[in-house]
Formats: sequence, structure tokens, C-alpha cells
Amino acid sequence: MFVAWQVAGNRVVSRVVTLGLGGLFIEARHPAPAGEVIRIFFTIPGGEVRARGTVRNSHPGKGMGVEFTSMGLEDRARLSHLLRKLLAAIPDR
Repeated sequence: MFVAWQVAGNRVVSRVVTLGLGGLFIEARHPAPAGEVIRIFFTIPGGEVRARGTVRNSHPGKGMGVEFTSMGLEDRARLSHLLRKLLAAIPDR
């Protein structure tokens, strides 16, 4: 899955490595520094999710861990629905 993220007016598209209700890890050669607030946009079945997040850890050449800090109710509901579907598809849960 891909995510668009924006910081200081620059928009970048990167691959999502992990995703959860609390945040995500974004693969990025030039990640934003820890502490930076970024805007996040990604499309999932059911619509688009828009959020703001704070970079909690940054690893140049690898990516960054981002904690969601603001997300609309509808966006959170879409994300939650997707994660429930994905978890339900895991055998022996």
C-alpha cells in the first residue's frame, strides 16, 4: 500500500510497511526528522483516509515511524473497518 505524506509544502509518495490504529511505518529514503508533524493521505477500500501525525522515529535510508495525532471520525472508522477485515483473514485468530 502507498501513502502520500506532506511536510513543509513537499508531498512525497512512499510505501507503507506496517499499519495500525495508532500509526504506521513509512518506507522513505529521506524521512522527515523525529518530532516533525506531517499530513498523511492514503486510499483504502471504502475511501480515503486523511490524518496528521508526528514522526516518532526517523531512520535515513529506511523510513519513519509516525503516530497518528489527528484523524476525522469517518477516516478512523474506515481505517478501523479495514484493519478488522485484515485481522479476520488471518488463520487461527
